[in-house]
Amino acid sequence: MAKLYFKYGAMGSSKSAQALITQFNYEELGMKVWLIKPSIDDRDGKNIIRSRIGLQREAQVITPEENILETFAGIPDVDVIIADEAQFFTPEQIDQLRTIVDDEDLPVLCFGLRTDFLTHFFPGAMRLMELADSLTEIKTVCACGRKATVNARIDENGKVITEGGQILLGGNDSYVAMCHKCWKNKIRAQEQA
Repeated sequence: MAKLYFKYGAMGSSKSAQALITQFNYEELGMKVWLIKPSIDDRDGKNIIRSRIGLQREAQVITPEENILETFAGIPDVDVIIADEAQFFTPEQIDQLRTIVDDEDLPVLCFGLRTDFLTHFFPGAMRLMELADSLTEIKTVCACGRKATVNARIDENGKVITEGGQILLGGNDSYVAMCHKCWKNKIRAQEQA
């Protein structure tokens, strides 16, 4: 029986690497993977999924207006769907992925962030938390050694940013994974300075 999976973690927890390793494992068994990503994530190229450790693959790009069910209908003989940066899909698109699981009995594995730099849910991630059959946290650590849960947005001087739009694409130059305590302490220290 197929399931909808949401594998989430803070920045730097190797979500994209795990998505690409999972794709490799399915393909090694002779299965066809439909690898998808939202169009907003164009950091490494419009149709490229790249991990920090250097793994990369081409993926089909899904725009916010796109109906995934309609696009899926034109993809022959798919055994599994793997979606990277799933937090950027719309809630309606997450519903469409859920429909594929239910109606086509295909597993759908979604990898992405749960929350933004202010610890608020991304709409796609919230819908995944509501609908997924399996929720798995991909853990990473804060510099202090605790589990990192916050995607702290930083400026060029390492100062934590607490204002701005929900989406700002970036990597290690723009984000640091922190535990909640360190994040709050850094913000307090900045306010006192």
